[in-house]
Amino acid sequence: MSKETIKTTHYAMGANPCENGISFCVWAPNAEKVFVTGTFNDFSPDKNPMESDGAGNWFVEIPEAKFGDQYKYRIINGDKELIKNDPYAKELTNSAGNSIIVDPHYDWENDSFKLEAWNKLVIYEMHVGTFNTIADGTPGDFKSVIEKLPYLKELGINVIQIMPPLEFPGSFSWGYNPSYPYAIESDYGGAKGFKDLVKEAHKHDIGVILDVVYNHFGPGDLDLWQFDGWSENEGGGIYFYNDWKSKTPWGNTRPDFGRGEVRTFLKDNALMWINEYHVDGLRFDSVLYMRNVEGEVNNPATDIPEAWSILQWINEEVKKAKPEALTIAEDLTGNEWVTKDTSVGGAGFDTQWDMNFVHPVRDAIITMEDNSRDMSAICNAINKYYNGDHMHRVIYTESHDEVANGKARVPEEIWPGKVGSWFSKKRSTLGAGLVFTSPGIPMIFQGQEFLEDRWFEDTKPLSWCRADKFDGIVHMYREMIALRRNLHGTTAGLSGSFVQIFHVNNEDKILAMHRWDKGGPKDSVIIIFNFANKAHNGYSIGLPCNGIWKARFNSDWEGFDEKFTNHSSFDTEAQEGEKDGQAFNGLINIGPYSFLVYSQDEISLPQYEVNL
Repeated sequence: MSKETIKTTHYAMGANPCENGISFCVWAPNAEKVFVTGTFNDFSPDKNPMESDGAGNWFVEIPEAKFGDQYKYRIINGDKELIKNDPYAKELTNSAGNSIIVDPHYDWENDSFKLEAWNKLVIYEMHVGTFNTIADGTPGDFKSVIEKLPYLKELGINVIQIMPPLEFPGSFSWGYNPSYPYAIESDYGGAKGFKDLVKEAHKHDIGVILDVVYNHFGPGDLDLWQFDGWSENEGGGIYFYNDWKSKTPWGNTRPDFGRGEVRTFLKDNALMWINEYHVDGLRFDSVLYMRNVEGEVNNPATDIPEAWSILQWINEEVKKAKPEALTIAEDLTGNEWVTKDTSVGGAGFDTQWDMNFVHPVRDAIITMEDNSRDMSAICNAINKYYNGDHMHRVIYTESHDEVANGKARVPEEIWPGKVGSWFSKKRSTLGAGLVFTSPGIPMIFQGQEFLEDRWFEDTKPLSWCRADKFDGIVHMYREMIALRRNLHGTTAGLSGSFVQIFHVNNEDKILAMHRWDKGGPKDSVIIIFNFANKAHNGYSIGLPCNGIWKARFNSDWEGFDEKFTNHSSFDTEAQEGEKDGQAFNGLINIGPYSFLVYSQDEISLPQYEVNL
């Protein structure tokens, strides 16, 4: 091993501070020469040549370089001269501009935040550019998100999931077309802006989960493409597959999961978010298109085995770095192996978005005719779990995918053009009630809590005036989240692992379930759903034990909306006598398209919860 090879092992990839200024290290195995050109040398094409370690890496120390300087690499391969941004750049002037040397030092103010236990989480998915836009025609940024953190805390949210804020072409994007996987979008506030958001979120007791995109890169403004001048089959070169495995629905830009340097590039990226940016978890976009070229299930001919192994490796390394971090897969196939432990061959994710919940629940609440509602499908959605653990799934009725690409917000789907209608309010909140009371990790999408009516577009900001217009619905979401997180101290069972659906009336569309953790007062919770436009008085259901069952929540309360029927709920005393397979029974009143929550042991309650 040469002295040069030994020397480069001391350099991190990218531009980093060292004793003699800034060190630069880049992987370009097919280059004949590489130079660093930047503001520190007046963008000279040849003043700062890099040395090769003989293994594909090039390095140099530049004393004149400093934080904030701009730079690029000039790569020579035969008669090709390539001017490229740094693949490890953590910030750029813009996606078509220059790399920036970022100061890694940041005052975290002794940040010691730890994510709550996963069964206590309520996720709020957001898109930075549209969440809180301050000026017309300008995307929102990290500062504008920070402004709304008090609102999110009051709502009860304890973790935000941010759609990819990685550098992309232009100012508007969903974020799933990252040009530079290590760089934070300049229009959002760059690396420091993102750190500011994470720090402030933690001060508000809110965790941050980052959406990462490893199934493809670009395809626009993609300097990774044919980075050092080499490629095969007109493919993408060293960072990409150059054969049939390169194909994705977003371009032929799938990373080469079998090449060691690319695997390290992705693994280091995941660890950077955990270690340097203090994020509390990662959500992996479209895992299915990592592990299969065509996004097919059970087709070994198009599988990519090395993708599975890199998912295992990344998940293992994330757990070593931060054991409490949450990794989420968007696989959408209901594959239990996605959340099995790597020790038994699983991919090692903690949880996954559950298509077995969102699709049947959306169908049930959107269906117009009550008699067409499939109660068995709802039961299956509630009861679904993976590997014997309900926390292995994230449940929701709205996400960025479910409210775009031809799909609308749930209230709009219920009655197009009539989002403020009684039907849209009642049935959309009925779906939310299922999200917050069913076992799993609940998630809502930005604006869902104030009946945002427009389908998601990266150029259309949320209409925050609706938070005032529908403040009662916001209040309902706040109370549903409080129930889910047991903030009143009376519904611990909603964060437990146990569920029993003990009453299903398909004719009247009534469903009742028992949720519990350890069981007993303030733990065992009974939830009754009415999926029909018909109220019931003195309706008999089974109860698991005797005593007084307190009415903790009534979604039909007029305080949530003046047009709600305010159908009275009341405490009920369990009577001896078998019903629904339970040893006791009781009578309840329930309004149309409503749900009730009961538990035992009286405490001081908000006035609406017992509505005599």
